[in-house]
Amino acid sequence: MNKYGKKYAAILLTLLLAMMMLAACGTANTGTQGKTEPSKTEPGKAEPAKQDGGASKGKVVIGGKDFTEQQILSKMTSIYLKENGYPVEEASNMGSTVVRNALENGQIDMYWEYTGTALVVYQKQPAETDPAKAYDKVKTKDKENKLAWLNKADFNNTYAILMRGDQAKELGIKSISDLAQYMQKNGDKLKFASNAEFYAREDGMKGVEKKYGFSFPAKNVVKMDSGLLYNALKDKQVDVSVGFATDGRIKGFDLVALQDDKMFFPAYNAAPVVRQAALDKNPSLADLLNKLSDKLNTDTMIKLNYTVDVEHKDVAEVARQWLVSAQLIKQ
Repeated sequence: MNKYGKKYAAILLTLLLAMMMLAACGTANTGTQGKTEPSKTEPGKAEPAKQDGGASKGKVVIGGKDFTEQQILSKMTSIYLKENGYPVEEASNMGSTVVRNALENGQIDMYWEYTGTALVVYQKQPAETDPAKAYDKVKTKDKENKLAWLNKADFNNTYAILMRGDQAKELGIKSISDLAQYMQKNGDKLKFASNAEFYAREDGMKGVEKKYGFSFPAKNVVKMDSGLLYNALKDKQVDVSVGFATDGRIKGFDLVALQDDKMFFPAYNAAPVVRQAALDKNPSLADLLNKLSDKLNTDTMIKLNYTVDVEHKDVAEVARQWLVSAQLIKQ
């Protein structure tokens, strides 16, 4: 055989050995290697997360309203449930009525609602100033709608009448009754800022004036968007403003919430409201959400709102850091 024949024979032998090795790899292993178990999930769908004991956790769709406190509550709930093995979808920044309808229609599984809003707006019942009574009423009524109110948090984001701290101290005004007495003697000296809705509602400024026996002259009322109220007060464009009791800008702008000493404003405690069908599907969900709700209070919400609204921190970062500090999730 000449040198070319020897070369071709070597190449042929190499190819033959390679083919034999490949065949051996495909047949030698008779265990789990090289063998694929049939999929137990539908094509295109991820396998559900597992609870302790192996039960599947269903996806939870979390809704939320379109202001800072709600964005924080929605985000911390999302992070918390994800860390506990739940697939989560977020549907935030919805209007109040829109998010409620979405819950009733099964488009979302849960969101944080306020007792006063549910009682007056959705259930068409009279306002209730006692937090426990308000909670019991909405919880009982919503059972008929197959919606479950879990533990209410210990913060009440009700309406508040605000003033700058230094001016309130100078005028000796600590309560709404003090403001009423001042207005009765000096009716045209203070300007009041309000959004249009609160100013017109009977459970808003009209009701406050009736309950406490005073009124702001129409020329001294400045109507503006809710987001502008706090800055208008801070910048001395007005002297009194409506606000919300847990808003971080109260602390950030050195404002004070006047004591509602005649208990006019309804209770607005927040609680997770969940479709009963979602709770039935995920037995551990109620316990997890109750643990979260039980950790929240007024001071906590004011600080969280302040961090986002005044320090301009990212909502997700603020929510995660608080969950870690509350020992609800690990770092």
